[in-house]
Amino acid sequence: MSARIIPAPLFDLVIFGATGDLSRRKLLPGLFQRDRDGQLPEGARILGAARSKIGAEAFREQAAAALAEFAPESVQEPEALARFLRRLDYCPVDVTGEAGWSGLAATLAEHDDRVRVFYLAVGPGFFGPICERLAANGLAEGARLVVEKPLGHDLASARDLNNQIARVFDESRVYRIDHYLGKETVQNLMALRFANAMFEPLWNARHIDHVQITVAESGGIGGRGEYYDRAGAMRDMVQNHLLQLLCLTAMEPPARFEPDAVRDEKLKVLRALAPIEGREAMKFTARGQYRSRDAISSYWEDAGVRDSHTESFVALKTSIDTWRWSGTPFYLRTGKRLRARMSEIAVVFKEPPHSIFPPEAGMIGSNVLVIRLQPDEGVTLSMTVKEPGPGGMRLISAPLDMTFAGALGVTDLRLPDAYERLVLDVIRGDQTLFMRRDEVEAAWAWIDPILAASQAAPRPAPYDPGSAGPEDALRLMHQDGRRWREIEA
Repeated sequence: MSARIIPAPLFDLVIFGATGDLSRRKLLPGLFQRDRDGQLPEGARILGAARSKIGAEAFREQAAAALAEFAPESVQEPEALARFLRRLDYCPVDVTGEAGWSGLAATLAEHDDRVRVFYLAVGPGFFGPICERLAANGLAEGARLVVEKPLGHDLASARDLNNQIARVFDESRVYRIDHYLGKETVQNLMALRFANAMFEPLWNARHIDHVQITVAESGGIGGRGEYYDRAGAMRDMVQNHLLQLLCLTAMEPPARFEPDAVRDEKLKVLRALAPIEGREAMKFTARGQYRSRDAISSYWEDAGVRDSHTESFVALKTSIDTWRWSGTPFYLRTGKRLRARMSEIAVVFKEPPHSIFPPEAGMIGSNVLVIRLQPDEGVTLSMTVKEPGPGGMRLISAPLDMTFAGALGVTDLRLPDAYERLVLDVIRGDQTLFMRRDEVEAAWAWIDPILAASQAAPRPAPYDPGSAGPEDALRLMHQDGRRWREIEA
C-alpha cells in the first residue's frame, strides 16, 4: 500500500541556521525523504543561510554528510542524493547585521513568483532581528515564517516575541512548529475520535475514568545544559508538547477539519483548564531531578551547575472545567533518564458498574485506549475476554492491536518523520498542525502560576536513573486510588 503522492507547489525555502543541529538532524533529512518520494517539484530550491562564510559547494558537502548520518538507508541511492543536493544553495548572512542580506535578496529575486518560506532554525533572540531585516530588504511580503520553540519562557516574554513577529508577518503567515503534532499517531487521534461513531459517544466524563499523558525519555539533557537549566521540564515539555496532546484529546469536534476551526477548539480547552496556583501546586504537582548512579552522571553534572533547583521530571494532575470533562482528571508526566523512551496517551475507561461473573472468574479490568507516539507508533485497546480453554470462565485482559504495520498488512511501512510532514504543510499553506498566537499565550497563562509556586517549593525530589521518576509522582495517583501505567519500551 502506498500513499497518494501530491507534489508541493514550486517554492524557495530559506533555512536560517542551516549549519546547525536542527537543520542537520531533521530539516535536511526530512526534505530529502520528501524529494525521494516525489513531493518536491522540479526547480524548487532550498537555501541555507548562516554566518559561516562558506560556499554553496561546501554547504552541499555538509548536507551530504548529514544525510549519511541521519538518513543512512536513503543515502544509498546516488541518483536521489545528487538530485537533492542540486536543489541546495547557500548565502552567508549576518542575522544581526547588514552583511549578506543583499546577496540573499538577489538570489530570491531570481524567482519571486513562487511560494517563499523562511524557516528560523535559530534561538528566539534572533526572531525579531531577522524579521526586521527581512522587511527592510523587501523579502517579507507574501512570505511565510516558521519559528521553533522556545516561544518565550513565560507569558510576558511570549507576548514580546509574538509582537516582534507580528510587526512584520500577519498571523495567517506564521507557523509555530510543534513536532509532536506532526506525528502520525497524533493525527490518527483525531481520525479515531471524529471518523468513528463508536468512540465519540463514550468520550466524556460519564464513561472515561481518567487520562494519562506520558512523555518519558531514557537519555539525559545531553549538550543542552545551559538552555535546559533555564527551562526545566515544565517549560521544555509541558507548556507545549504535553498541553498540545491534552488539547487534541479533550477538544470538542470542530465544525470542519480546517486550521482555525481545529485551533479554536484547542484554545477552548486551554482556557477551561482548572488553575493550579499557590498551595494547590504542592498538592497537584510533583517535581524531580535525576541523580548519579553507577556510571551515569547526575543532572548537576550534565547541566554543569551546582545546587540547581531545576526539575528534570514533572508530573501534574489537572481537570477541564467543561460539561464533557467535569470530574475526569488528566495526569501528565515527563522526565529525563527514565526507564525507557516512551510517549503515549492512555484513555482509561470506567469499569462496568456490575459484574455478572463469579469471583473465581477473576477481576474485570478497565478498557484502556492507548495512542502510542513512540517508539512504535500505533494504537491498542485493551479488552476483557475469556481465556481460551476448558475449565470454566476465566477473564483476562487482551490487547486489540491497531498498530499501523499490522493493521495495514505492511511489513516495511515507514512513517514519515514529523518534520517531513510539517515543512510540506507550510509550503502548502496548511496551518492545522501549527500553534496560533492565542494558543501559545493561553498555555503560558496557565503554566505561569505553577512556575511561580515552584520558586517557593522545596528542591526537586531526587530519583534514580532508569526508574519511573520520584516517589512524589506516585502520590498524585495513589491519593486518588489510581496507578500510573508502566514505563516500558
